[in-house]
Amino acid sequence: MSMNVGGGGGDEDEVVSSINTTPLVDVMLVLLIIFLITIPVVTHSIPVQLPKESNIATMTKPENILLSVSREGEVFWNTQLIEDNEALVNRLKQVSVKKPQPEVHIRGDLEARYEAVGRVVFACQRAGIAKVGFITEPPARN
Repeated sequence: MSMNVGGGGGDEDEVVSSINTTPLVDVMLVLLIIFLITIPVVTHSIPVQLPKESNIATMTKPENILLSVSREGEVFWNTQLIEDNEALVNRLKQVSVKKPQPEVHIRGDLEARYEAVGRVVFACQRAGIAKVGFITEPPARN
């Protein structure tokens, strides 16, 4: 229904052909508010405990093994160069039978390929080493 207010002396039975959109806008705003409120409630996710960042000081024990991977992929046992992967596995097998078993700490160069570090981890796995850790630089403080 529409209402003609003050047409100024014309025919009062004239039909108004414009649509009043005010009720449509009101309904759309109410629907928008309802959807904005209910969408966060509907979104479900699997409850997972995410790991927390921890910065633990390295406890250097004499029995710990320090393996370093250089930028070129060379592997060093403390400061001694290991010739190939089989030599590394054989040497790790010798120390893996000790009680308590020593920990292996891997220091990988920032520019080293992941493949080189992965070979060292795989060698530790083949030798039966239970504890393998990575040594990194602590994050910069602002």
